[in-house]
Amino acid sequence: MSVKINYQNTHFITSAPDIRHLPEDEGIEIAFAGRSNAGKSSSLNRLTNQKSLAKTSKTPGRTQLINLFKVTDGCHIVDLPGYGFAQVPLELKKKWQKSLGEYLQQRQCLKGLVVLMDIRHPMKDLDQQLIFWAVDSGIPVQVLLTKADKLKSGARKAQLLKIQEEAIGFGGTVKVDAFSSLKGIGVDVLRHKLDEWFAPAFAHLVDELDQDEQADFDGE
Repeated sequence: MSVKINYQNTHFITSAPDIRHLPEDEGIEIAFAGRSNAGKSSSLNRLTNQKSLAKTSKTPGRTQLINLFKVTDGCHIVDLPGYGFAQVPLELKKKWQKSLGEYLQQRQCLKGLVVLMDIRHPMKDLDQQLIFWAVDSGIPVQVLLTKADKLKSGARKAQLLKIQEEAIGFGGTVKVDAFSSLKGIGVDVLRHKLDEWFAPAFAHLVDELDQDEQADFDGE
C-alpha cells in the first residue's frame, strides 16, 4: 500500500527519561538516533519543514530524554538521546545507553530506526552497536550520512559507496543514503522510507473502504 504523509503537521507530545514513562506501546514508532552533534535535530526540522520542532543545540549531548512527536493518528517519531560525547560524565553515558538499549529491545511498536552519522566520521563503535541491536531485534534501519554538503560530489559518492558496502556486513535490512539538512540532499528519500514504514497504520482505512464498497455492491 502506497502512502504519502504530510510531515509538516508533526508536533511534540512528551519527553520521557525511559520507556516506562512513554505512552502506551501501540501504533507505529520510528526512532531517530545518532551520536551527539550528528545533526539529528536539524534532520527532524528539515523533514517536517519546521524551524524548531526539535531543539538544536551548540552543546552536544543536550538531548537527554526520549522525545515523542505525533505525525498523524497511530504514527509517531521518537527522538532518542544523543550518545558518544566525551564530556558527558560516565554515569550519565551509562544511563543513556541503558535507556537506548531498553527502548530498542523492548518497545513493540518500534518499526524502523533512522541512524544519523556525520558523513566524515561514520560507523563509530556505538553507531555499529546500535545497528546490530536493531538487526538483532528485526528492526529495519535507514542510515543517513549527514552533513553531506561538507564533501564535494566525488568524495561524497565514494564515501556513500564505502559505507553501503560496509552495511552489508550487518545482515538484516540496513539502507544507507547521503543527507544534508542544509541543502535538502536525501530529504525525499527519508520521507519515502518513513511513508513505507508508517503504511501499515493506514491498512485498516483501506479495509474499511473495501467493506463500504462491498456493502454498496451488495445493496445494488
